[in-house]
Amino acid sequence: MSGNDALDNIPVSGQLERESWKVFQIMAEFVEGFERLAPIWPAVSIFGSARTPRDDPNYLKAEEISRLLSDSGFAVISGGGPGIMEAVNKGGYLGRAPSIGLNIMLPHEQAANEHQDIELNFRHFFSRKVMFVKYASAYVVLPGGFGTLDELAEILTLVQTGKTRKIPIIMVNREFWQGLLEWFRSTLVEEGTIDPEDLDLIQVCDEPQDVVDAIFAHYETRGFEPSTEEKEILLEL
Repeated sequence: MSGNDALDNIPVSGQLERESWKVFQIMAEFVEGFERLAPIWPAVSIFGSARTPRDDPNYLKAEEISRLLSDSGFAVISGGGPGIMEAVNKGGYLGRAPSIGLNIMLPHEQAANEHQDIELNFRHFFSRKVMFVKYASAYVVLPGGFGTLDELAEILTLVQTGKTRKIPIIMVNREFWQGLLEWFRSTLVEEGTIDPEDLDLIQVCDEPQDVVDAIFAHYETRGFEPSTEEKEILLEL
């Protein structure tokens, strides 16, 4: 019997009951995330590959960026797993501000790293995504794969469409991202699928201190606390 055949034999009422319980599971993830992260401010969400080894320059750079941000008063938020995520949590754990891991339960890959002051566990990517955005004063994106690209596209879309406040979106390692950025310019802009000014949402930095300076420069004429209008937008997330 195939998997679909097995599902076909479950009464509709039974399927609805299972889906209804899943709603409560999702609600529980949101409630726990809101309760534990709401007091943490300001914070920076940092992304990158789970497959990056500890001796890789990108791992070491992620750790330094996180340590600098933490010592500057920013909580750092990562996906809680290995690779760049581990480097981020490690740097934050050694610094002054909290190191936060938003762990996702995956069949084969994700295992929580040990450098987390606050550890949350999610079954659902979409509830985890909300937590990355809702409490972030900036996004820092290091080299990574599909998951990293997904988070990058998510924040660009939310800022572009006005569904979240404008925050610094910083890509680290110009050489790694250059091809993608060129494609944005030569294809997306040329085809009219994005506006030229949408590229202004992105900054590129190579040095850890430049990342920190770019974030402070963005907030130089305003505080890290969201405005009243921005708070209303964030309530919709």
